[in-house]
Amino acid sequence: MNNIIQIAGTDVEFTITGRDTILRAALRNGIPISYECNSGGCGSCKIDVVDGEIETLWEEAPGLTPRDKRRNRKLACQCIAKGAATIKAQLTDNKLPEVRPSRRRAQYVGRRYLTPDMAEFYFQADDSACFLPGQYAMLTLPGIDGDRAYSMSNVANDSGRWHFIIKRMPGGSASNWLFDKLEPGSIIEIDAPFGHAYLHPEIQRDVVCIAGGSGLSPVMSIIRAITGDSRFSERNVYLFYGGRTPKDLCVDELLSEIKPTNAKAKVICKTAISDYQSVEKEKWEGPCCYIHELAEKTLNDRIMDFEYYFCGPPKLTEAVQRMLMIDHKVPFDRIHFDRFF
Repeated sequence: MNNIIQIAGTDVEFTITGRDTILRAALRNGIPISYECNSGGCGSCKIDVVDGEIETLWEEAPGLTPRDKRRNRKLACQCIAKGAATIKAQLTDNKLPEVRPSRRRAQYVGRRYLTPDMAEFYFQADDSACFLPGQYAMLTLPGIDGDRAYSMSNVANDSGRWHFIIKRMPGGSASNWLFDKLEPGSIIEIDAPFGHAYLHPEIQRDVVCIAGGSGLSPVMSIIRAITGDSRFSERNVYLFYGGRTPKDLCVDELLSEIKPTNAKAKVICKTAISDYQSVEKEKWEGPCCYIHELAEKTLNDRIMDFEYYFCGPPKLTEAVQRMLMIDHKVPFDRIHFDRFF
């Protein structure tokens, strides 16, 4: 059944079909509803229901505060319309990418371990893999309630290859299923692309990427794109990657595999660990600090000269935001990230 969603106070309306949430239906129709994580954590897609019956998929989604719940606010990413509805929603001025999200089935074809608890997973679909470097997909996994957001680590291609760097999370039902139960030939559903933190080749500044954990995935997509794009021939890219211990660092191997077609693009990699006990225990000779601190120290008085892309655990993205926007007054339009929880 197709239902019409009207945005109150505007002439904007769109159709919602099948299993789509209000948010995904809006994005498929090119309606720029505010959002980030697409999975109930960030609260960016809050809406008010003016009229119509709405089903909530996840009542305890952390993106809603107690005050939001008292006001009966909803998250567009966690709502399904049971019929025609009217909502109040925040529309952004951001132009959505030309490639709109779509669903496809994909077959698992393998993985490789990068660290003891992180691997790059490979899936094959029948249609082209169309996305921008830095974007993410929503994966539907058999037997797992709710879709999960994972960023692509490769670049768009006509062969239908979808790669994701995924970290096993303690108690994480989705990541544990991927590591323990996924078998060659298994089928999952990929809904993509989503996300705002994608590469902007038209911007004529050197690039800084900052990541921790599986936040490496979109960063590697961006770096792989830069080294294969002649539009970046006169620019450098700095990669700052942090781990808790030396065993968490894997970027040297990944970077060594890149065979750039854009030979002039230079990738400068800096790594750090944050666990001081590992320094002596594992004979670590590099920096021991949080990765945003190393980025700040390295870039120093040039910090205003770059375009920034970053991804990682919430504490990392919050720290990078504070460092760039509050401590150094870097303009918000030079900072690209999506919040995940």
